[in-house]
Amino acid sequence: MLNILYRDARIIVIDKPSGLIVHRSVLDWHETRFALQLLRDQIGQHVYAVHRLDKGTSGVLVFALDKDAARSLSQAFEAQNMDKRYLAVVRGWPAESGRIDHALSRRYDDAEKRHDLARGEAQAAVTDFEHLASIELPVMVERYPVSRYALMQLTPHSGRRHQLRRHMKHIAHPIIGDSTFGKGVHNRYFAEHLGAGRMLLHCSALTLPHPDDGRLLQLTAPLSGEFAHLVRRMGWQDSLSAGSIVPAALQSEP
Repeated sequence: MLNILYRDARIIVIDKPSGLIVHRSVLDWHETRFALQLLRDQIGQHVYAVHRLDKGTSGVLVFALDKDAARSLSQAFEAQNMDKRYLAVVRGWPAESGRIDHALSRRYDDAEKRHDLARGEAQAAVTDFEHLASIELPVMVERYPVSRYALMQLTPHSGRRHQLRRHMKHIAHPIIGDSTFGKGVHNRYFAEHLGAGRMLLHCSALTLPHPDDGRLLQLTAPLSGEFAHLVRRMGWQDSLSAGSIVPAALQSEP
């Protein structure tokens, strides 16, 4: 059963688990379970996907319950008329805060039927980041006698495909568990020694205009499972409870 964070007559929002794709895809043809189908079966009603989270990413995922709501929400996502906050664990110790302003080449997916073009013209992409907590482990994962990792809050201001993963790689602090843009040696260390075999990227908060009247709908999804266990193991839980992750204005509506 999917964890439903919010539901009304027009939209439904779930906490997507890591490892679950949003909808059927040619790129994941072997998958037999996807969020859209599971949610439809769970509530006995047709749902419309209005945005996506990567397969490995967990957290807030919004669906519409009718075509008009789907159109309105899709336009809001396309225009970036919302605020999104993500939590991530990365390799190294980034700056305390900063902005990544780095254009990204467009990546076409199967829905656009552009298999002949893996990449297109670069598009503007901006991500703000905040360094929440860090740790230095006395283990040699690469060539150094110690290994450093950090818990980050990431705020994208554009919606490019794989933006957060590609931006963190760009500043040499790849997300742990990212098999495409990350570093395999660190991914394996976390999976084999720290019990975290998933990609450590989670959409923790989302605020967006409701399709009925434009009022701001504010939702949060707490960390759970492997990610939550890792945060406790690293001693980072105080960074989450201190309020630095989700501003007071971004608390879930009942």
